[in-house]
Amino acid sequence: MLSNAFIAGALGAAYLTVLLLQLNPQVALASRSAWHWYLTIGLLYGVCLALAFYGLMLVRAFLTVELFSPAWISVRLLAWLSSAAAAVAAALMWLNLRGLAAALTEESARRFAAGASATTAAAVVLCGIAVAHYSFGRRGSRVGAALLVIALTASLALPVAARGNAGSAFDWTTTAASTTPPASVESSARVTMILLDGASLDYIWPRAAEGRLPNFGRLLDGGASMDLATIRPTQPDPVWAAVATGMYPAKNGVRSAASYFALRDDRPIDLLPDYCFSHALVQLGIVRDERKASNAWRARPLWDVLNDYSISTGIVRWPLTYPAPPLNGFVIADRYHQLIGSVSEVDGRAAYPTELQYSTRDAFRGSDVASAILPGGAPLPESVGPDLTAARWDQYYARAFRMAVRTRPAQFTAIRYQGLDTIGHLLLRYAQPQSYGSDITDEERERYGGVLDRYYGYIDGEIGTAIDALAPGDLLLVVSGFGMQPVGPVARMVNRLLRQPDWSGAHDRAPDGFLLAYGSAVERGKRQRGSIVDIAPTVLYFMGVPIGRDMDGFTRADLFTRQFTAERPITFIPTHNR
Repeated sequence: MLSNAFIAGALGAAYLTVLLLQLNPQVALASRSAWHWYLTIGLLYGVCLALAFYGLMLVRAFLTVELFSPAWISVRLLAWLSSAAAAVAAALMWLNLRGLAAALTEESARRFAAGASATTAAAVVLCGIAVAHYSFGRRGSRVGAALLVIALTASLALPVAARGNAGSAFDWTTTAASTTPPASVESSARVTMILLDGASLDYIWPRAAEGRLPNFGRLLDGGASMDLATIRPTQPDPVWAAVATGMYPAKNGVRSAASYFALRDDRPIDLLPDYCFSHALVQLGIVRDERKASNAWRARPLWDVLNDYSISTGIVRWPLTYPAPPLNGFVIADRYHQLIGSVSEVDGRAAYPTELQYSTRDAFRGSDVASAILPGGAPLPESVGPDLTAARWDQYYARAFRMAVRTRPAQFTAIRYQGLDTIGHLLLRYAQPQSYGSDITDEERERYGGVLDRYYGYIDGEIGTAIDALAPGDLLLVVSGFGMQPVGPVARMVNRLLRQPDWSGAHDRAPDGFLLAYGSAVERGKRQRGSIVDIAPTVLYFMGVPIGRDMDGFTRADLFTRQFTAERPITFIPTHNR
């Protein structure tokens, strides 16, 4: 039983390795990386599957009257186990293809679909062999064994053949950029973007209606609102890269928040399979991850394009801005707070221009908003794990943003707030106890139930400051790249088994974000659902810059008044990449 269980576990690890290779077509099949990943996956999934299969066989042996004593390599037993493994692998392939489609090129997705179809067909054949062998017993076992070997070989070889040996993970733009330098844009209008991680319009609407979020209410009543479809993996880096470029990850090159390395391998991959808790490999230390930096871009972000048209920009805490790129304006990188007081601070790469890194240091000192949202310094529940100190960086970055804007005014400015995501992960259950059953005490509800509301109130105040600073013709955009939803019971159980924080909020299933637009040129009202890749072309349009035809997003001119759109037609250029 043990030998058959480990053979089936090794087969299951092989299916998961094929899935990983389909998600990362840049990895060559005939390479050390492919074998390293098989061994890495086998170390966790192979062993766990083997033990699970062995446990099932023990249960069968106890529950049946007849003696259960399979051969060292049992055709009948392996037929059932392999058919189950192939069926699960096929389901995972289809789910990953659907969920991570934005991270795959059209060619990679087509090959992925062919491989998933082949695995599905192999699962059906293996199930047929298992049924036939069970019906006829040991008669024809040699024929059954031969068919089983052929079917198993095909179930692995066909998706591998469909995937191909190796290719590019990204659909890099091939259209040549115009050799004519772009002209300056004659526009004095300013655009201010407030980026929010984990904010949900469904959470905001009722509280704004009650008057508890007055500035959100001003945006909803006097501006335009729109739900935004996001992408998977729903991580800040790929989401905000899609917002910045107007392109999905397959084009902009940012397919995840980190690069992943197998055991004793120095060649990275970008995506781990979804729906199978593959990030447990990272949490257990089996797989090493490494954060991406600003050299991960394969398409030019908004601020880089606007520079070509002599439009000054100011960017604060946008992901993948470290090392800070040089531009006409200023940049405070997303890792600024991590470098303060460290050896890396002296390299001057956390901000541009370099002197800004030292002139804004005082913004990261003093009181913080985190102490105000937990009255009396009340500790968090032990099950939650980390505290809310990460939320204080929002206030510090906001101070640095205002200091930089005073000394270096810019036409396009953007600042990102991460605290709603941090607090939502930890305390959503106390803000929405009806979604979590009765395991929350009245004392916990009273103590922690208002924390998320208070932090929304802090963000509401920041929006009010931005509204008050608007001049006629300016545009304010409040963008949530993804929403927040309750964590499912299975995910919570896995977190507890891995001794991870007992998060109650998540965005793994890609809940919608939103866009709120406000200004004299904005037409009031609710708009049809859009996508996060619509933001960049819409900003370019408002600033009078042509739209790249290679962008995946659409210009949402319906946000603006007829008078504005009549005077500003949409113009195009083949590409802004060069």
